[in-house]
Amino acid sequence: MKTTYDVKLGQIQQRSNRGTLVYIARWRAAGKQRSKSFRTRGLANAFMSDLRQATKVGEEFDVVTGLPVSMLAPGSSGPTFLEFAQVYVLRRWNTSAARTRETDAYAFLTLVPALVADVPRRPSAEELREVLRTHVLLPKNRRANLTTTQAAALSWLERASLPLSALGEAHILRAALDAISITFAGIPAGANTVRRKRAILHHLLEHAVEQKVFSSNPLDEIKWTAPRAVTVIDPRTVVNPLQARELLDAVPKVGRKRGARLKALFACIYYAALRPEEAADLRVRNCTLPESGWGLIVLEKARPQGTKRWTNTGETHESRSLKHRADNETREIPIPPVLVAMIREHIAGYGTAKDGRIFRTGTGGSYSSSAYSYVWQEARKLALTPEQVASSLAARPYDLRHAAVSLWLNAGVPAPEVAKRAGHSVDVLLRVYAKCIDGQQDHINGKINNALDT
Repeated sequence: MKTTYDVKLGQIQQRSNRGTLVYIARWRAAGKQRSKSFRTRGLANAFMSDLRQATKVGEEFDVVTGLPVSMLAPGSSGPTFLEFAQVYVLRRWNTSAARTRETDAYAFLTLVPALVADVPRRPSAEELREVLRTHVLLPKNRRANLTTTQAAALSWLERASLPLSALGEAHILRAALDAISITFAGIPAGANTVRRKRAILHHLLEHAVEQKVFSSNPLDEIKWTAPRAVTVIDPRTVVNPLQARELLDAVPKVGRKRGARLKALFACIYYAALRPEEAADLRVRNCTLPESGWGLIVLEKARPQGTKRWTNTGETHESRSLKHRADNETREIPIPPVLVAMIREHIAGYGTAKDGRIFRTGTGGSYSSSAYSYVWQEARKLALTPEQVASSLAARPYDLRHAAVSLWLNAGVPAPEVAKRAGHSVDVLLRVYAKCIDGQQDHINGKINNALDT
């Protein structure tokens, strides 16, 4: 533990936090500004009195926390941030999806190296991230053997990691928020990325409150505005029915076999508003495919793609419950005759996997997102004009789902029914998906012209 006698006591300031008065005790230790918030002035005065008494008797102050040594917990100031982050990730492991595990870990790849003391011989940022990614943030039976370099990086992290209690200091939390606001390359991070990482930090600190490390979540007392994230669908990405048909007709022309095997999968995304991972796990038993008329899909599972180290099976794809739904909960989607015919034709031409999956590679596996994205981009070049290819129109296969939901809404299907078929709440549906399809603006403008002429 590094200590200092360089301590200067400040004043107690009164601030309003969301309508509640907060009293902030301020002081400096080792040249760094420190602060601690209290609900009453009496508590703040008592805390400052303790600091004043410590300076009078010549007590050493901890450089990391800024507190007198006598005010630290016996033997240490509690778990380090590294230790608590590791416990947090592993405690959530069994109840989290692979992507959630990866998202948690990704946040800590930023936060753990940022919340450290100034200890000599710091390893490179990539060395610290690598030891976290392959060892620290994984269950023991999944951890890779450490190389000499990685062992040295982990040893440094264990020595340098700040006590979890240090996050009660405003300047420490601001350092954490600054860290999540940039990418590993040092450029501003995307709004959604920043908001996700901030949410994970907030949730970790909620666990710390449960463990009595803090009386309340210290992050709630920081005046910090998250970047504004886009939460609505850009209508420029949404294709109209003619464009969708032309794109689907172009898909089989890509490659020797892959495009032809993927046409019906893309059709499921457009005509049934399936998520790509839902289409990937669609099985024959989920489908009612009459020779004529409308059919039915009863979704049971999704098959998202993840990184092997985060999945339960160690494979890139694994079946899971539907998004935002309980285990064994299903979703019914009536499907139009055109999609019924496409699925029937696909099954007749390519059969199914041993487990009944309709969409599979030639060897029975699942298509990677990069594989079907490549096919989609090539189909766009064949079906769209150069200007449209350069635009955001149907830039991703997922945009077919946006087009489907927008089409249903604009066709007058009641929002609760659209939400039921798409697997959303009505609130999310109306906030995110209620957009006009590409090409409908002329029709709307015509209606306005007719009204003006009368």
